Parts: sequence; structure tokens; C-alpha cells
Amino acid sequence: MTTMRMATERQGGAAGTDGVAGVTPGTALLAGPVLMAGYGVVRLAGRAVGDYGPGVWWTVAHLLFLAGVLAFVPVFLGLRGLAGERGSGRVACEVAAWTGLLGAAAVVVQAVIDLGAGFLAADREAMSEMFDRVQGVPGVMPLVYTVVPMLFWLGLLALVTLLAFLRRDLVRAWAPVLVLAGTVAMAVSLDLLPVGALCLGAALLPVRRGLPG
Repeated sequence: MTTMRMATERQGGAAGTDGVAGVTPGTALLAGPVLMAGYGVVRLAGRAVGDYGPGVWWTVAHLLFLAGVLAFVPVFLGLRGLAGERGSGRVACEVAAWTGLLGAAAVVVQAVIDLGAGFLAADREAMSEMFDRVQGVPGVMPLVYTVVPMLFWLGLLALVTLLAFLRRDLVRAWAPVLVLAGTVAMAVSLDLLPVGALCLGAALLPVRRGLPG
């Protein structure tokens, strides 16, 4: 019992080093899904009042989305620490985590472009023209909008699936199913963003007791 407790404390200490800018993985795990759900709610509200283009609704929604994606940086780093110190499981979790972080970087760039277009464009037509110009640059579409951003979701799903086998005490067997369901929901329609984000939160919440903060 004492040995198991000491091992858990060592792992918790290691995970504690994975905080980013003072945000611990445990806190980020709560904040990430909530911020993404907030993005979805604000987006729906802006569309409901017919004012979701350049302006307040667009800016607030994308700031929430950007913050939500950034919150997953310490989440990825914290989750990879749960795999243990060595072994093939650790290597696989490292690959999954860094794959997710690469995707997160692409999503951050996408969010920054969306925010910039919202600030600079006078109306929806002008904003659409800006997006056309940016997306017309060779390589931008796969790197920022289509291929690389998907690595965020694939990395998260792979990491949670691996931990469901390696750390059954923290990651429930149904957690990968919820992550997949949330990812599919958001891919089907952006209107389902709040539902997808809640699925991610429900899947990850039990893991929080194994993370600092």
C-alpha cells in the first residue's frame, strides 16, 4: 500500500511540472471543455440574433475558443505523465500527446486568423474575402484548416484510449467513446459544439483526481 502511494505521489509530482504559465493540468482540464462549450453557446447566440460576423459576438466566441484550445496544452502534458516513467505505453502516450499538441498549434493559428479577420473586416463580405485570400496561399488549407488541425482530436482520442488501458484506475473504459462522440458531434455541425465539449469534459473529469491542481 505504501509503495503504491509513493508511486502515485511521484507521478503526481511529475505531472505537476507539466503546468503551463502557472495553469495546472487539473485546472486546465476543467477549463478547456468549459471554454469550448462557451464558444459554442456564444456562437449560437450570435447567429440567433443575426449578428455573427465581424463584431462582438464573433470576437468573444473566438477568444473563448482560443483560450479553450490553449487550455488543452497543459492537459496533454499532464495526461502523458500518467503513463509512467518508461515502457512502450509511455512512448505511445508521448507520441499521442505531441501529435495532439501539433494539432493544437494549427488550431491556435486558425483561431488567430479568425480573430484578425473579425477585427479588420468591415462586414461579412469583406471577412469572407479575407478568408479566401488567406486560404488561397499554398499550403495554408492543409496546415491550418483541414489536415493538421485534425491531429488535435486524433491525438486526444489516442491518448485517452491508451490511458484507458494503462491507467484503468483513472481513465474509465467509456472515456474514449465519449471523446469520439464529442469529436464526431463537432465535426458533424458546429452547432453541436456545446454538446461535443460536454462529452469531452465528462470523459476527462474522472482523470482530474490523478492530476495536480
